[in-house]
Amino acid sequence: MKIKVRQLRRCASILPFAIFFAASAWGQPAGLIEAAKKEGKVVWYTSLNINDSNALLARFEQKYPGIKSELLRAGSEQLLNRVLTEDTAGRSAMDVVNLTTINALKRRGLLQAHRSPEFAAFPNQFKDPDGYWATLYNIYYVLGYNTKMVSPKDAPKNWDDFVNPKWKGKIGMDQEEYEWYAGTIKAWGKEKALKFHNALAQQQIHWNRGHTMVAQLMAAGEFPLGIIYAHRTESMKKAGAPIDWAKTADPVFVTISPVAVAAKAHNPNAARLLMDFILSKEGQTVLRGANRISGRLDIEPLVPDMNPAKLKLFAIDSGVAEELNRYSKEFREIYFKN
Repeated sequence: MKIKVRQLRRCASILPFAIFFAASAWGQPAGLIEAAKKEGKVVWYTSLNINDSNALLARFEQKYPGIKSELLRAGSEQLLNRVLTEDTAGRSAMDVVNLTTINALKRRGLLQAHRSPEFAAFPNQFKDPDGYWATLYNIYYVLGYNTKMVSPKDAPKNWDDFVNPKWKGKIGMDQEEYEWYAGTIKAWGKEKALKFHNALAQQQIHWNRGHTMVAQLMAAGEFPLGIIYAHRTESMKKAGAPIDWAKTADPVFVTISPVAVAAKAHNPNAARLLMDFILSKEGQTVLRGANRISGRLDIEPLVPDMNPAKLKLFAIDSGVAEELNRYSKEFREIYFKN
């Protein structure tokens, strides 16, 4: 009998820990959900388009009834200006924020570290080393080509192939390709990158506004090659367009879209819960359904060729967004100096 009492006491003593680890196993610290429901609200500032943002929030509210969400959607530059203005005026309203210039907020102390349990699914280059943010989704810059004009055998395999004289007058690019330009400098070093860009500038580029336009014109036969987005290419391929991209590029440049919890969040528990959710496999699957590329390693790629294990990915430093004026000036001086 004494043995049974001791066993019961021992079970009782470990029960709270068992409950805690069970909750953690589901991805949430014990008590977070209840605390978030008591707050009952969460405000998300994001640069993600309105349809995808609303899809995520609808699933979040369905999963956590009793927590209402509010959305403010704008471009990253507009969001940054609004956040800084609100903070200066002492009326910060955001709980969670998603924008490319996230480190500008981190440096100003406007974010709080939240090492989400979902961080474990993200490679280091897609999350902040100090635990402030992880990428909500990624965009891959790739070498694209028209499959009716260029065979896979003859298509460029790497970035240096673009400066081959045989492609002169046959390449389409976005006229504001500033982030990609900055990424090449970060990846290759300034000397190598500038040598490449000065050579590419002599290739009589077909300039257009936007990667979608570049891809559409390339598919229509206006030019055989272009710098385009991988996810857009795959959508067009699925619709029957004669378009493909090089999987051998070293590297494939990646734009990230960080998400973080605000330092002055009025609903800090709901904010952490929302961040955890949109980074979770469930939340990222919602975005995959909208043709977004996840940074998580356990999300099925949009197509097998986009499996991150098969590609040499290079995340463009999120700090680049803050220096975009400098990079844009350098880009224009190289490509539009004549």
